[in-house]
Amino acid sequence: MRPMPIEFTIDTPPNFDLEIAVRGHGWYDLAPFFWNADDRILTYVFRSDNGRGVSSARIDQQGRQLVVWSERSAVGRDKLKRDVRHIFRLDDELQDFYDLAANVPGARWVTDRGAGRLLRSATVFEDMVKTLCTTNCSWALTRKMVQNLVEKLGDPAGRGAKAFPTAEAMASVDETFYRNEIKAGYRSPFFVELAERVVKGEIEPDSFLTSELPTSELKKNIKEIKGFGDYAADNLLKLLGRNDGLALDSWLRARFYLKHNKGKTCADKKIVKHYSKYKQWQGLMIWCDMTEDWFDKLS
Repeated sequence: MRPMPIEFTIDTPPNFDLEIAVRGHGWYDLAPFFWNADDRILTYVFRSDNGRGVSSARIDQQGRQLVVWSERSAVGRDKLKRDVRHIFRLDDELQDFYDLAANVPGARWVTDRGAGRLLRSATVFEDMVKTLCTTNCSWALTRKMVQNLVEKLGDPAGRGAKAFPTAEAMASVDETFYRNEIKAGYRSPFFVELAERVVKGEIEPDSFLTSELPTSELKKNIKEIKGFGDYAADNLLKLLGRNDGLALDSWLRARFYLKHNKGKTCADKKIVKHYSKYKQWQGLMIWCDMTEDWFDKLS
């Protein structure tokens, strides 16, 4: 069947703002996402249910609705709707978090602006690979690795756009390819093993979304995957809707020192104590707290 144009709308929660949702998490800066800041339009390359069809779709906001449009969609309307709802966390229940933030000195802005819907990819596998690309490196290198993965292993979606590679595509190349072509360094064997285990069915990333395990047990399972330490596991858990962990890395620590410790370094236990009162929301609270100035720059 020849791909046809497709357009539809999706209702959003009352305090949803597209730009806040997009720019509240760095994923928008990683392929195959593309954010047009002037027009406030997000573009992403989606996959069909069977994984073989790929299409680029544009998303903007008009009032209380998201407008989704694809020039030549090889992805069905229902699949596109599910994926758009997923990447924007439209079905996440955040009211308890907003009620909490409304009563925290200096955090009222989180509730007023609807922050905290951390942008994520259409699949957990993509989020896992991207999370590995953020470990022990600069953001510039993260962007480069992800761009290389998309350009060299992704399926074309027309007009130069490509989808994020499938596990099958990533399993089809060896460690040397990741070192030389992707510039993945020490992550190279992790990519190979993750992709191969997903292809074999030993790891089912999307099952993490519906897991009934307590967060501590799910984190333990994720940490058994090579490359996933405390930071990477906590970061992935946030994208799964589990906000118990702080996902501390050098960037978050430095931000905390500046904002809450007069620029002086301190032990992690002080950071943990600072956010422990937010309990199951502490991971989301530290992220919003440390990125507050990002939102000050937005209209």
